[in-house]
Amino acid sequence: MRKGAAALSRGLTARHIRFIALGSAIGTGLFYGSSDAISQAGPSVLFAYLIGGAVVFIVLRALGEMAVADPVPGSFGEYATRHLGRLPGFITGWTYTFEMVIVAIADVTALAVYMGFWFPDVPRWTWVLATLFLLAAVNMLSVKAFGELEFWFSLIKVVAIVAMIAGGIAVLVFGFTAGGGHAEPTVTNLVTNGGMFPNGIGGFLMSFAVVMFAFGGTEIIGVTAGEAEDPAKTIPRAVNTVPVRVLLFYVLTLGVIMSIIPWQQIDGEGSPFVEIFQSLGLNSAATVLNVVVITAALSAINSDIFGAGRMLFGMAERGQAPAIMGRVSRNGVPWMTVVIMTGALLIGVVLNYVVPEDIFTIIASIATFATVWVWLMIMLSHYQARRKMSAEEAAALKFPAPLWPFAQIVAIAFLAFVVVLLAFSAETRVALIVGAVWLVLLSLGFWLGIGRRPVDAGSGGPDDDRVVSEVGAS
Repeated sequence: MRKGAAALSRGLTARHIRFIALGSAIGTGLFYGSSDAISQAGPSVLFAYLIGGAVVFIVLRALGEMAVADPVPGSFGEYATRHLGRLPGFITGWTYTFEMVIVAIADVTALAVYMGFWFPDVPRWTWVLATLFLLAAVNMLSVKAFGELEFWFSLIKVVAIVAMIAGGIAVLVFGFTAGGGHAEPTVTNLVTNGGMFPNGIGGFLMSFAVVMFAFGGTEIIGVTAGEAEDPAKTIPRAVNTVPVRVLLFYVLTLGVIMSIIPWQQIDGEGSPFVEIFQSLGLNSAATVLNVVVITAALSAINSDIFGAGRMLFGMAERGQAPAIMGRVSRNGVPWMTVVIMTGALLIGVVLNYVVPEDIFTIIASIATFATVWVWLMIMLSHYQARRKMSAEEAAALKFPAPLWPFAQIVAIAFLAFVVVLLAFSAETRVALIVGAVWLVLLSLGFWLGIGRRPVDAGSGGPDDDRVVSEVGAS
């Protein structure tokens, strides 16, 4: 870090980072978006989550290797700049920020749907607006306060999922029903309603658009490296534990859901978690679960604002974003990025007012494009970094990605395949159009000089008027 620059506060412990990543991954994609994935693929969606989770684990190991070797603000935006060039780094950083904005809009949209469980006559956009102001205030606090809040948000989700799995298994074992109009709860529901692939291979493949969206946000592990107390220990622990937990939560949870309620009876009007207990006549349990899914949405939005803010901070450090985004408060928080993210998320208020019924699918597909693009850049950056290493340098890595280079090549090919899949559905095709326009605009902006601002390595440069953090400055 150059002289005179502001510094982030290193206040995130291993516990914080583990649950921040977990909280970002276990959110709207599971509690709400899984309904769309189930409707497309039926029970075969379980295989989609297994495959998608395996690829995401490869991405996280690649990111973990780079983050442990060089824990910098901006994380994979910096790695893309270093190993692929300034233009790819510029596009990666801004696309991740775009991803976080889009994902957060999806999250606040889902939250508004959940609130309709209690207040069906209240317009969705009012809940979206109230949520934004609340979480903007939270993100202005110190990073340690943010980490603690995210820890408890995520813990509530994890406990609720475990309880739901246990309750669902109890329902299956004891055959409890409450006359909800559904078939009898039984594991055979997974294979007796059109089989594991009721909509064929086509439905199975198209579900990946929503499945990969569900795993979006796990890359925030790399973003936290700049504020981790001990990146060499905290990052590997987070990377190695989160994917396994996510796979267990997604696959086991959705397996229980589709055993209790036949897959074709799960609609997108609310969270399938809440629908389960409503259908069994357990309205009090449904109310409790609605509190949980609202907490899940708040947690995910909180992480989205955090991740985008830290990426913008790192880009400002590299001269790829306005210098004002590198300002930090006395608590070591990049406050201007929080303000900008909150302003961007006001788009969600407008969309929920104009197109409340169609917004989620559209936004989820756009978020999938942005997410997969960022993962591709992470993998390509890692691939280039490894190719440049000598055998001695590779052997000295503290947290090397496994199965080099075969796992990396497979992951890159799969992610490219997911992007192509978006073209085969009218609902997701808009994501490719928006994504292509976004990439063209970024490229034009770069060549017009935006993102190529020189960074002064010494004092007295254009960025040296930043407020220096009293907590994290060095």
